Amino acid sequence: MRGRNDAAQSKRPIVLCCMMIVCLCLLFLYFSGSKGQAGSTAFEYGTKFSRTLGWGSDDGEDGSEESIFGTGDADDVKPKSFPVCDDRHSELIPCLDRNLIYQMRLKLDLNLMEHYERHCPPPERHFNCLIPPPHGYKVPIKWPKSRDVVWKANIPHTHLAKEKSDQNWMVEAGEKIKFPGGGTHFHHGADKYISNIANMLNFKDNNINNEGMLRTVLDVGCGVASFGGYLLSSNVIAMSLAPNDVHQNQIQFALERGIPAYLGVLGTKRLPYPSRSFELAHCSRCRIDWLQRDGILLLELDRLLRPGGYFAYSSPEAYAQDEEDRRIWKEMSALVERMCWKIAEKRNQTVIWVKPLNNDCYRRRPHGAKPPLCKSGDDPDSVWGVPMEACITPYPEQMHRDGGTGLAPWPARLTTPPPRLADLYVTADTFEKDTEMWQQRVENYWSLLGPKVKPDAIRNIMDMKANFGSFAAALKEKDLWVMNVVPHDGPSTLKIIYDRGLIGSNHDWCEAFSTYPRTYDLLHSWTVFSDLDKRGCSAEDLLLEMDRILRPTGFIIVRDKSSVIEFIKKYLHALHWEAITVVDAEPSPESEENEMIMIIRKKLWLPEAVSQDSST
Repeated sequence: MRGRNDAAQSKRPIVLCCMMIVCLCLLFLYFSGSKGQAGSTAFEYGTKFSRTLGWGSDDGEDGSEESIFGTGDADDVKPKSFPVCDDRHSELIPCLDRNLIYQMRLKLDLNLMEHYERHCPPPERHFNCLIPPPHGYKVPIKWPKSRDVVWKANIPHTHLAKEKSDQNWMVEAGEKIKFPGGGTHFHHGADKYISNIANMLNFKDNNINNEGMLRTVLDVGCGVASFGGYLLSSNVIAMSLAPNDVHQNQIQFALERGIPAYLGVLGTKRLPYPSRSFELAHCSRCRIDWLQRDGILLLELDRLLRPGGYFAYSSPEAYAQDEEDRRIWKEMSALVERMCWKIAEKRNQTVIWVKPLNNDCYRRRPHGAKPPLCKSGDDPDSVWGVPMEACITPYPEQMHRDGGTGLAPWPARLTTPPPRLADLYVTADTFEKDTEMWQQRVENYWSLLGPKVKPDAIRNIMDMKANFGSFAAALKEKDLWVMNVVPHDGPSTLKIIYDRGLIGSNHDWCEAFSTYPRTYDLLHSWTVFSDLDKRGCSAEDLLLEMDRILRPTGFIIVRDKSSVIEFIKKYLHALHWEAITVVDAEPSPESEENEMIMIIRKKLWLPEAVSQDSST
């Protein structure tokens, strides 16, 4: 008996030790999960529901399962509600989530900015919950007032106002944040700075649009996008680009202001824009090392600039006299000379280079010159996830012979068939018919929206499958802008969109878009769900993503087959959306079956109310 007690006593420390280890493991799993997920309830609910529908795809294989659209699989499955994500996820960007990088222990090169590039969560880490608005959120101030002032509650971050107080980026003003129009290099206003650039280039009346020949601009390291905001009054549209870096909310402020902007970085991958898209690239104190990796970042700008395009560079290297700045300027000057760029003008703190109109200079370079020309098999318009290359993109033979793009000036450019249609074997007649068809469709959309939408209620629009950009072209008379999204695996029509004087991006709708929550006032989805179905990606994930990027009180126009419309109807209550109208679409020559139009409005909801609704 005594021996048994002794044995039990000797085992007791071992048992206690094992229990402590188990407890520590459980605590570790709990806290590591809470950092990157919106709670197990949200995760488990979304995953189970997707699997019930037979829709969620873990392996990404195409077309291996029968579509839920048009079958009875989903008839008995009707989500009551989605849980609300934790407040700390109110600004979540799933594919640019720093927590995800830490949790997945991704080995990234910080010097190459890989941590600012897209890294999307695997299916088991998706946030199957509703992104809540910040406390005190208000319907955004309308354009054009929003260019200069926004509600502080909508973006409750004021560190930039303090950090950039001497540069007039932004100023706190009670419940609002004001934007005086300044920047790191243009403290006294972007309008004067823009006029100065036009003057340097001898443009008529110091107007940056150069009589309609300068229309699209890429602003790299844009800050809060005041440069792009002030270009709009000259009928020039900029893609304002910046990473989610230490100035982490700069793009969010830009979009809240109603200025076109995109979260991206010059890192290791090509930017999601086709070759020869911009007449002007701009960098004002953008803190980019243009000499790294044999000038690969400058060569990416070269790929994106049109023949005769400009690069306006305002930075200490252009004017400072200390030894390090002189070294950088000397090396950068040598690099751009080998790229066949020439100085158009250099004045005070700004230098403007101009790109050649044809291939003559490239052909005159000595054998073995660096950087080399890109290989003949390289497709400069293939961009989604494609690594940058340190090479010069020569012009196609036709463009070389023409000595330029052959584009009409703006606004005629919007409806004139561009020469690059021939790359896609599309005729001018097909282009014109597409333009006319979407003009009629958009007029129909607005007649359906009319009773519910005020004239100034819509500013930021996304066309989720833009094709040639004719949806956006039909809105030319309205004071708004459109982010034209072209699927990464379809025809490269994005270059046609840029040639029309519009802007956009490639994207894969199996993943989240590179923007903040509550970005757009209207989303247009033309057969996006049908296309996604064919690829085996999650329709539920897409609905949640659309909810994430849509502003409260914003609208969605879904144009798709009837089975898709019926599928979406099942989610309206769970997403806190309301159907405005559902009608049959006019017959479409490109559709295999008749389409329907569904117009939806997102309600402005409070997290507390949704939580109570979920528990009942």
